Amino acid sequence: MMSTKNKLSFHSILFVALTLCYFTSCKQGKPEKQLSADLIEKPNVLFISIDDLNDWIEPLGGHPQAITPNFNRLAEKSVLFTHAYTANPACNPSRAAILSGLAPQTTGVYSNYQDWREVIGDYRSLGGYFRDNGYYSAGAGKLYHYFMVDTTAWDDYWPSQKKNMPRDFPPHGFAPEDYKKRAENGTVSMPMFKDMYTAFDWTPLVVEDSLMGDYKSVEWVSNQLKADHNDPFFLACGIYRPHLPWYVPKKYYEMFPLESIQLPEVLPNDPDDLSDRAIDIAHRGGNYHKHVVKADQWKNAVQGYLASIAFADAMLGRLLDALENSRYADNTVIVLWSDHGWQLGEKEHWRKFALWENTAKSVLMMHAPEGTPGLPEGSEDGQRSDRIVSLMDIYPTLLDLCGLPPSKSVDGRSLAPLLKDPDAEWNYPAITSYDFGEFSVRTENWRYTRYIDGSEELYDHTRDENEWQNLANLPEYQPVIEKMKKHIPENPAPLIKTSLKMRPYFVPPFKSKEEYDDWLEHDKDNKYLLEKYWEQK
Repeated sequence: MMSTKNKLSFHSILFVALTLCYFTSCKQGKPEKQLSADLIEKPNVLFISIDDLNDWIEPLGGHPQAITPNFNRLAEKSVLFTHAYTANPACNPSRAAILSGLAPQTTGVYSNYQDWREVIGDYRSLGGYFRDNGYYSAGAGKLYHYFMVDTTAWDDYWPSQKKNMPRDFPPHGFAPEDYKKRAENGTVSMPMFKDMYTAFDWTPLVVEDSLMGDYKSVEWVSNQLKADHNDPFFLACGIYRPHLPWYVPKKYYEMFPLESIQLPEVLPNDPDDLSDRAIDIAHRGGNYHKHVVKADQWKNAVQGYLASIAFADAMLGRLLDALENSRYADNTVIVLWSDHGWQLGEKEHWRKFALWENTAKSVLMMHAPEGTPGLPEGSEDGQRSDRIVSLMDIYPTLLDLCGLPPSKSVDGRSLAPLLKDPDAEWNYPAITSYDFGEFSVRTENWRYTRYIDGSEELYDHTRDENEWQNLANLPEYQPVIEKMKKHIPENPAPLIKTSLKMRPYFVPPFKSKEEYDDWLEHDKDNKYLLEKYWEQK
């Protein structure tokens, strides 16, 4: 028989055990995330950029044949933002906006054909902001647009502070017959046409991954992750593919047999309900779609893009391996982003440089470990947030997460509430610009676009995800348009000409409505535009 003393001891133990059970794992339903006991004083940051990547990755389902196990892997350990939008669908203005924290309508950087450093006077690049706050700031690969780098942002950069991008696809990396063909024609697969971007081309390379520039960038950053750092770090890695040309090792092409390639879903005569200005944008640079179809290269191009995404995925996998095998695996914030989307024949349009969903939509994933100062419980990893967010939100989010002083001058807002609760209320539209005076507004249900000539588009994303039916000219939708118009910037900064020289195939941006009208009056002559308004002959 149990003694009275033992009975009391037993009941006391039982009460404590039941109490602990109630407040921990014995509660019904999803257990609440416990706060980390210790804050990470200054978490590290791994900042990953992917160039020209649309939603053709497995976690976003943009193309049924995409093979991206490492994008899946990161999505499982981060919050995936399924509706993240660029500030501008071109490399230079998008990257300048993300890294300065200042939107194009704030700075006037709207085009690849401006040197952003001559336009933005008062800024602090993201890497520089971390550097100012006690971080070791370093990186490799393309972060800014080619040579337009910011040397004040980094303690170290590879290949160098002035040349951020490594050399790629060495000539001996082609099959002999392809190299001969490129030497003769300027391209391998895509026949050249007037005003064509000369890198608009695709072919498999007879070369190992280790000779590719992206491999070398990832290797350099991976070695940084193996090193001992006395200070917290802000490490940036720019992965160039799937940017053109789609020259990647042939094993990635072999993952997508040409005969099985599925083309993007398109609507015949889709541009019929678009304005003349929108059609000019769709056919920008000599009408790529017409020439791709004529050359019977549509499937080949899709194969090249999918292969280049698969190659980028493999490089991402190497980077994730390096982090997970390092001493920094549990105290590093991760953000992965693409600078904008891409189109491969939708609306008879190729490349970026447009204001439709496929070009404005980007990839964004974020992970915050437990103990992060701005989010002690860590991010809700493995969850998807369908809220409308902007790449302009990256800068303030990273400052918030890492406990750095907020910058009062940046645009955007911290995504920490959505990292904590991906379904939290979030009623902010995403604004995307194109050239001067052309904007698109994306909300959860609608996309509204206004062009420089005053023409408009409106799409109902609850019923028309492909944006096939422009509702802007239907009277019953005018109340929606009036509401969406309120988000268009009223006094956007002007587009400023810089010292950057145009190349013959460049399509110069318009700096005003008068300039656009003058271009129309001169039969849409780009040469006339370059000579008169850009003083180039």
